[in-house]
Amino acid sequence: MLQKFSTIVDVLRERALQQKDQRAYTFIQDTDTELANLTYEELDRQARAIAAQLQGIGATGQRALLLYPSGLEFIAAFFGCLYASVVAVPAYPPKRNQKMSRLQAIVADAQPQVILTTEALLTNIKSQFSQNPELSELQCLATDNIDLVQADSWQETLLCSDTLAFLQYTSGSTGTPKGVMVSHGNLLHNEHLIQKGFDHDSQSLFVGWLPLFHDMGLIGNVLQPLYLSTPCILMSPEAFLQRPLRWLQAISHYKAHTSGGPNFAYDLCTNKITPEQRATLDLSSWQVAFNGAEPVRTETMERFSTAFASCGFRHEAFYPCYGMAETTLIVSGGNPKALPVLKTVQKAALEENRIVLANSAKDTLTQTMIGCGQPLEDLRVVIVHPETMTSCKPDEVGEIWVSGSSVARGYWNRPEQTEETFRAHLRDTGEGPFLRTGDLGFLHDGELFVTGRLKDIIIIRGQNHYPQDIELTVEKSHPALRAGCGAAFTIETRGQERLVVVQEVERNYLRKLDVNEVVASINQAVATEHNLQVYAMVLVKTGSIPKTSSGKIQRNKCRSEFLSGSLNVLQDWSENPESKTKFLHLHTEVESLLQQLQGSKQ
Repeated sequence: MLQKFSTIVDVLRERALQQKDQRAYTFIQDTDTELANLTYEELDRQARAIAAQLQGIGATGQRALLLYPSGLEFIAAFFGCLYASVVAVPAYPPKRNQKMSRLQAIVADAQPQVILTTEALLTNIKSQFSQNPELSELQCLATDNIDLVQADSWQETLLCSDTLAFLQYTSGSTGTPKGVMVSHGNLLHNEHLIQKGFDHDSQSLFVGWLPLFHDMGLIGNVLQPLYLSTPCILMSPEAFLQRPLRWLQAISHYKAHTSGGPNFAYDLCTNKITPEQRATLDLSSWQVAFNGAEPVRTETMERFSTAFASCGFRHEAFYPCYGMAETTLIVSGGNPKALPVLKTVQKAALEENRIVLANSAKDTLTQTMIGCGQPLEDLRVVIVHPETMTSCKPDEVGEIWVSGSSVARGYWNRPEQTEETFRAHLRDTGEGPFLRTGDLGFLHDGELFVTGRLKDIIIIRGQNHYPQDIELTVEKSHPALRAGCGAAFTIETRGQERLVVVQEVERNYLRKLDVNEVVASINQAVATEHNLQVYAMVLVKTGSIPKTSSGKIQRNKCRSEFLSGSLNVLQDWSENPESKTKFLHLHTEVESLLQQLQGSKQ
């Protein structure tokens, strides 16, 4: 199929010609409420009408900012851009009274000629943009009321595999958003990899709730079903988050083959869906439960598998995978018919960037790593020393470098960063170019294991600590702490790097929070598990910790808000004098515990 098409436009045009009446997308609120649907012919006609409008305003070759609520209007606008050879720039629409710093950064970088949105959002967008001179000058176009007769005026444009399709702005978890330049060839290559890696065919029905403006939602849940010519059932992220049961009900009702999301989604289902609700579900059709975009946790998969085994869910369905915007989407994935690969390693060695498999009889301080599958066909992954840019030994942790046809062209209007990130060469062999992912990991028996982010790594007293490991320890230390909603980072004080923890509190604990108990639990857990002392600790309100649009913790932003005092604080022991006294007392207790631990190791 990869050779049959040269662009994604070719795929939709073929579907509209050969399978015009087949339903492509259905948008639901829940299984009782189908809000809208599109056949391939209807989508093609809407795309041509939007494209004709864009051609009429001279937007061909320019950029268009797509600001849409969850729904099928976004899909039509995205293809309208592709049909007109307009570079689509998907982004999250602004909410009322919300800071627009990210959106402003995207507009400043992409320099779009026009904003595409819906009639319902148009007034709000114009109102919010009017307060900003750079944004107020942009032309806005509502695409859901365009006369479909305009489709007949569409002029087909010359496209090829090298044509730029869209700019995928990175989530900004470790820096400012950058526009990844994704071509039609990148998209087709990655869709081919997903099809092969997930063992998909034209019967592999999808259910998805991920944001459509994000790479996993767009490329995984919108373009992959089109590539396969299989139906896709979509719902909004809000519908899932408000009632996680809706996601699994949709999988059960529509007999989905493939569905997934970040790790937190599975935790949410396990925590929120009752035994009585589980009894109504049939998940036996679910063959690929992909898990990516944030650290994949063994405990999450085990809890979910146990909770939903009675619904027909198989643990083998879990599909940990790895990828990023810079590689279009996917890089590695496992065997959809096999259990995820686990490796237990010595924790002390891992902190020194070494991989030593644990001996269950002797080693007590260990860590179980989950494999993210093997690099998919035609992609090459190497592990590299980030400082020397030379190949790592098989038992060493290093930066993950990737090469292959899914690697995007670079960052929009950032030639120096493109050269540094997308054009890396191994100094010991001269091989390249490779994409520097900024992620740390290792390969074992061909399986890729991701250990953390290069920029996020915590180094205290010469030892490496992965923030996600500390965050997991913190959230598990007390039931009042919200899972997947904490950040661990360091600040420098008196010439030393010291550990800071920021953690959300569960909403139902806000009024009955025993602060001293929570603080003591966190301190003891971090000291015991990581041999570290927490220097400062901030408990924040539910839903307030900085996250990216895909749900990743923004540790750098969290650190900046900690230093500026702009976190939504419940208790802050770094600033409150009374709390600081209690905190210093706890420091003494922790120091004593650490000394005991050190003594027990000698």
